[in-house]
Formats: sequence, C-alpha cells, structure tokens
Amino acid sequence: MTLESRKTQMKVVVVESPAKAKTINKYLGRDYRVLASFGHVRDLPSKDGSVQPENDFLMNWEVEGRGLKQLKEIADAVKDADKLILATDPDREGEAISWHIIEALKAKRGLGKVPFERVAFNEITKRAVLDAINNPRKIDQELVDAYLARRALDYLVGFTLSPVLWRKLPGSRSAGRVQSVALRIICEREAEIEAFKPREYWTIEADFTGPDGSHFTARLTHVDGKKLDKFDLADEAAAQSAAAKVRAGAPFKVAEVERKQVKRHPFPPFTTSTLQQEASRKLGFGASHTMRIAQRLYEGIDIEGETIGVITYMRTDGVTLAQDAIEASRKLIAEQYGKEFLPDSPRIYKSTAKNAQEAHEAIRPTDLFRRPDKIRRHLRDDEAALYDLVWKRTVASQMESAELDQVAIDIASADGKAVLRTTGSVVKFAGFLSVYQEDRDEPAEDDDSGRRLPDLKANDNVKAGEVKPEQHFTQPPPRFSEASLIKRLEELGIGRPSTYTSILQTLEDRNYVRLEKKRLIPEDRGRVVTAFLTNFFDRYVQYGFTADLEEKLDDISGGRAAWKDVLRDFWMDFSRLHQPANDQDGSMPSMDDAVSFLDSGIGKRSVVIDVLNENLAPHFFPPTEDGRDTRICPACKNGQLGIKLGRTGAFIGCSNYPECRYTRPLAVANGEDELVGPLELGVDPKSGKKATLRKGPYGHYVQLDEDGDEKPKRVSLPRGVTLDQVTLDLALGLLSLPRVVGDHPETKKPIMAGIGRFGPYLQHDGKYKSIPKDDDVLAIGLNRAVDLLAQESKGRGRGAAPGKPVGNHPEDNQPVTLHDGRYGHYVKWGKVNATIPKDIAPESVTLEQAIGLIADRVAKGGGGGGGRFGKKAAKKAAPKQELSEGAPKDVKPKAAKKAAKPKTEKKSAPKAAKKAAKKSAE
Repeated sequence: MTLESRKTQMKVVVVESPAKAKTINKYLGRDYRVLASFGHVRDLPSKDGSVQPENDFLMNWEVEGRGLKQLKEIADAVKDADKLILATDPDREGEAISWHIIEALKAKRGLGKVPFERVAFNEITKRAVLDAINNPRKIDQELVDAYLARRALDYLVGFTLSPVLWRKLPGSRSAGRVQSVALRIICEREAEIEAFKPREYWTIEADFTGPDGSHFTARLTHVDGKKLDKFDLADEAAAQSAAAKVRAGAPFKVAEVERKQVKRHPFPPFTTSTLQQEASRKLGFGASHTMRIAQRLYEGIDIEGETIGVITYMRTDGVTLAQDAIEASRKLIAEQYGKEFLPDSPRIYKSTAKNAQEAHEAIRPTDLFRRPDKIRRHLRDDEAALYDLVWKRTVASQMESAELDQVAIDIASADGKAVLRTTGSVVKFAGFLSVYQEDRDEPAEDDDSGRRLPDLKANDNVKAGEVKPEQHFTQPPPRFSEASLIKRLEELGIGRPSTYTSILQTLEDRNYVRLEKKRLIPEDRGRVVTAFLTNFFDRYVQYGFTADLEEKLDDISGGRAAWKDVLRDFWMDFSRLHQPANDQDGSMPSMDDAVSFLDSGIGKRSVVIDVLNENLAPHFFPPTEDGRDTRICPACKNGQLGIKLGRTGAFIGCSNYPECRYTRPLAVANGEDELVGPLELGVDPKSGKKATLRKGPYGHYVQLDEDGDEKPKRVSLPRGVTLDQVTLDLALGLLSLPRVVGDHPETKKPIMAGIGRFGPYLQHDGKYKSIPKDDDVLAIGLNRAVDLLAQESKGRGRGAAPGKPVGNHPEDNQPVTLHDGRYGHYVKWGKVNATIPKDIAPESVTLEQAIGLIADRVAKGGGGGGGRFGKKAAKKAAPKQELSEGAPKDVKPKAAKKAAKPKTEKKSAPKAAKKAAKKSAE
C-alpha cells in the first residue's frame, strides 16, 4: 500500500477527552486518528442577544479559547481523511457536541465533501468500540433539538431573571431555571427545621430472663388493656406511673409468639443518582468526586499494558442490563456462590424515577469476571473503592432474594395490666445480602435486624429485671446531604443525570448554600433570593412546573413535540408574567421587553423589602424562650429591626434611621454572628481613645476612635476568633501589632509579628513567613518564631519547592508538576499555574486532569506571566464566560457584560438589562 493510498483511507474519530482518545486509538489501529474535542467546542456567549425570541429564537453560538484550537486540529485532520466519525458520549449532551462540531466545521468550510457518521458505545472496550464503528448512524436531530431547547430555556430564564434580581436585590448573584428550584428545596427544609417544635415522649423498657437463662429486652406496649400511642406517656410522671405498674405486675409469662418469614429483594443496578447516593453513604465521596472517579473508570485504566474501560457510561437513569451482562452475572453467581443464590429467571428492573429516560444501561462493570480483588493493584484507592461498589451492586442485583425469620413475642404481667413486646429478625438465607446491602441516609428507629431472641413458647415463665423509663424528643427532618438532595430532585423529576453535579456546584459557587459536615445549609443570601423568587415568580420555581418542563424536553427528544413550539409557549407566559392582560398585543417580546415587564411589574424596592420582612422575620428574628421581642433595636431601644437593602446587598437595620444608625450583617442574632455596631469595647488607658468592634466589607475588625484628621488605626480579627471572644484586652493587643518578638539569635535583627491581608505573619530581615492557625500572633515566642522562619517556604515564587512530577505535557513534552502553595494545591506547566479545585484530592491528580485544568486556565487568560502560555497568549483569546443554567457567573453585572463582549461587537445590550446592571453596579 502506498503512502498516498493510506492517506486517502485515513479516518478521523472525535471523542470528548484525551484519555478516551488514547484508549480508543489503540483499539482502532493505524488507519484511524482519534482526536479529543475537550467537551463542547462552542457555546452561547454570556451577553445579551445570544438567544433572540423575537427572531424565532435565533441562537448565536461562539467558538473561543480551547474550542477554537480543537476545531482547527479537527479541520486540519479532516483535510487528509476520507471520513469523519463522531464518537462522543451516548447521551443528549454527547449528541449536541457532535452536532456542534459539524455545524462549526461547515461554517468555516472545514468539512468539504468529507462524509461524516455518528457512532455511540456504552462502554470503552475493544468489542464495543469496533461494534459501534461497524454500525454507524446519523446524528439524532431530535436529541439535538432537546438540547437546543434546554440551552435556550436556561439562557432565557437566567438572563431575564438575573437583571431583575440585581436591581431589586443588590448583592444577589443569579437565578437559574433548575438551580433556583434546588435552592428552594434546601431553604424550605431549613424553614421546616427552624419551625420544628420538639415534643417530649417516654418509653418503658424492661430486662427479662428466659427459662434457659438467656437475656432479652422488651418495650411496654399496653397499660390497663389500652394500647399505648407514641405520645401517651408525655412526661416523666406518666412514665413513672406506667413503670410502677410493670414492676408490680410480676410474675410474667409469654402471652403470644408470632413468627413469619419475609423476603428482602435486591436493589437495581446503579443509575447516576443512586451511585452518588451510595458513594456518599458508604465512602464519604461528594457528588462531583464520585463522577470524576467514575469518568476515569469509564474512559480507561491501564491493566497490564492494555487500556480498558472497566465500567459502562456513568450518566444514566436507566436500570436495565444488557443481555450479555445478565448472562455473565448469572454464570458468575452460579460458579462462585452456588446455584442456590441464582434465581430461576433473570431479574428485570424498571425505573421508579419520574421522567426517567431509560435510554441507556445501568452502570455496571464491563466484565463481571474482572473481580475487584483482581484489579485492585491497577487502581488508586478511591477508584478501587468505587469499582468495588459498582461490581457488588451489579452482581447482587441478579441474585436470589434474602429470607429472614421475623419474631414478635408479647410478655404479659400476671395482673394483666402490662404487656411488653420484643422483636427480632434473623437472616435464614443471605441471598444477595452476602454480597451487598444498601445503606440509609438516616438510621431507622427500632431497627431489630440481627437481634436474636431466645426460643420461647406461649405460657413460658420469664423473670423480670430492671424496668427503665427513657425520655425522648421528636427530631426535626434532617438537612439534605448532596446525595439525598439528588435523590429528591430525581423523585420530583427535576434535572437529569448529567446536571445533578453542576446544580450543586453552582449553588455553592454562588454562596447560596454551604456544605457543612456533609450537609447543605442555605446561606442568608440564598434564603433572601428564594423568598424573592417564590413571591414574585412562584410558578417558575414550583417543583411541578419544572418537572413538567423536563417532560416536555423529553417529548422533544422522543419526537413528540417541536422544540420551538415549547419555547414559544413558555416565553409568552414567562415574559409577560407581570404585564396586565389588556396591554398584551400577542407579539413575541424580546428579552429587553421581558426584563422591562418583569421589573416594572414587581414595583418599587419598598415592596420587595416588605415581602422579605414578612417572609423571613421568623428566621432572622426568632422568638426567645422568655418571650423577649428580638426585633427591638438594641441601640435606640424603641425602633424595630428589619431587612434593609443597600447598594452592596441586604442587611439588618433600625426603623428609626437616620436618627438611629444601628446595623448588623444579614444573619440570625445568635450571639455569634450578631454585631451591635460599632460596638464599644472600652477605653485604651494609654491614649484615652475608645476601642470599637466593627464590620467592614472584608470582615470584622477592631479600631481606635478617630483623632481629628488622623486616620484611625484598625486591625482585622484573626481567622477563628468569634465575636463573643473579642474583649478590650484582645482588641488592644491586636491594635498594638506589629510587635517585636525578639532579636534573631543569628542575625541579631528584630523579628516582628503582625496581621496582614493574608493573615498573621512573621517578618525578619525583609522576609515574611505565615503564622500557622494553631499559633497565636499575640503570644508567639522567640524560639517558635525562629523555628518557623527556618522552615522552607511553600510559596509559588522564588525558593518554592520544586513540585511533584505529574508527567510531560503532550504539546511540548515539558514537565507538569504538582505544588502546594499559599492558596492551596496547583499544577504548573511552564509559566501557567492552574489551581486544583477543592473537591479533587491533590495526590490523585492525573496527567489528563492536569492538562484539562491548564487548558482551562489558558483559555480564561491565565498564566504565571508573559510568554507563549502567559498573559500575552491569553489576550488573543476572547475571555470565556461560562454559563450555568443560562445565568452569568459570580461577577458584577456591568463587568460581566463588558467582559463577555468581543472588541468588535458594536451592538448594545438591551436597555432594561443595561439599566438594571448599571443600577446594581452603582
């Protein structure tokens, strides 16, 4: 074969990631060239006019940054190819990426007459990939249409609501079609918890000894012939009275023994959401961390020189298994566990999730005979743990049901006034439980699983021992974990497997919620936004409305609805929400019109303030046990506290303003977050000036009073110091900084201790060293200071540690290294530093992950300086404005629009949106 004939037979295959490309290239051989698109190659720019409802929902896509580079590489490769094969992921998002590549190539005339095909595979194994290559199809336009509708909806909601938010609620970040509903779920659960009133109740338990000497415990269920309800023993007096009747009821005998056999059936194999839930419960993984590990297992693991995908595609809501996987699992169960563990026929599952698409298989191992213990040495710890979970769940899903013997024994007193019951559950046949058992988010009350009871029969005499009254209180509903929120979203039919993680990440990035002890807690900013949206846009943050819209998107992907018809119906209602019916002319409003309608329909800002105070008063001003009114102003003593709106956001202020200027941050007055400010701490005995505690835009600080034109001295509170710990002595100590710790024994030069913009520090001979959080800047001694100064700096500048090698970058074969800097871990390539996200374990960073982070950094204009990959190169690419749910990122509105607009763009933004942004920025 000549070189020329080989060139004409070359086929170009495009996948999303470089790791996937590397694996597939090995399967296909030298006649194929596999390239990575690095996800989407183009996007809707974060500026006005990207979607134009008045022009039949025209969508203006933009190629920028990394997408531009990848498209050029694909176009160059296609010139010498006889076919383009699109092998992106087998879901709606993957279909859209393939469509974008073709459309972008056509726009640049980079495709020519080269034919293109679409292939899809659910697992990255040689058999699956070759089978897909031999069975190509066309791009599924219905899936693409569903994607276009989703992106347009997200953009229209985000870029219409956000300007209204900025104007009516200064300091707010954004609103989104799905993120706002998820935030509402979290906020409503928090409101339930705050409104919850614990209720006291008591139980009575007694120890017994059976005829054979065995011991067991039983709980009182009947007194004086009446069955006890949960709250019948409401206080200690009632409990002691009931306990006395038990003690007086001896002797006791067995009144009844009830035995029954029950079956417990296995759970279906994993979907995206159930994998995230179980990884959270069993392994403590966050949702995004779980998906990153699953992605690595799907894209390929190096096993004895061969790269193999070890699990199937991990974004799915289907619970079915392929026939060959069912057959393999039944064979494995029969061989390794025995035929008694194999049901007569295969188990077939159907999803119970609302709006489940069922289009893909469940998540399973690509080869069930690849047992976890056999490949553990090829995997990192977190990869091995997740693979073990997937393997066990898949095998268990095809095993026989477990059989349990449940026993309930009633013990009656001789006088018939007291009946007590004990229950137990013993596994008679383990079945699937020998491999896997699902965990719960919250422990169940009275869990008797595994409790063994003595072999008692009716009329057996038992001896009573200690009788114990126990006090209990009802508990509020638990806060959502990431896993339980995903479960709730799935139950409601909100979001899709590919969006769950990004929904959570967006809420945390916007500072609308925080994750504390693995539970999601709404920030006050999030509660204010939710109160605003539920009062002025209630229909669009209702669970049912969002789920119905998801169902319409599914109708589009199934060919049952036209995507622009869905958009028209939605936009006509949404854009004219607050417009009087007699003013509506039936025309399709532009986004500019929609912002104007919505903004004017809400009314003045005072209307918003009244609504917020009415809805959030129970949260910010909770009643006290002594009945004290928490809304009385602590400064003037007669004003009423309420929510106010300033240029930088909401705060708590006094109704007697401007006579009373009391304010405090938007937080519950709980002794920790409350600041009566400025709060006078006392008088400095040296200067005679008052020391006060204040709240500024960057946090709390202490200050000495002003003296004429002299600038007052102020010092920020060190991290970890709470407001109730601030005393006059502490304030004066902080205000005395920087202080001399002592002279260095070698240089004889002074060592100073102070607090700067990055926290407490030591300074000696022109060099600085951060003081660890466990050391006190006011108390650190000379020996400790000398020891810290002698330690090697971890900064990113000169003298920094050389870094741990990760691998060589494929573009120039230069090293990529891992570092631990002042602001956390980062990877470095040349002059480019890319921060590692907090939910990625630094020690587990792969070369592929590092390359992706570096590419993102370069695309966003990042770098460590000038040069090819630094600031000069970054200027050439338009700054990337990523969208989440169609809403702008966390930037000031005015700045967001300016940053997103290319220099050549002359078209002005819609006036209403610009006015709202300008007002907010001011």
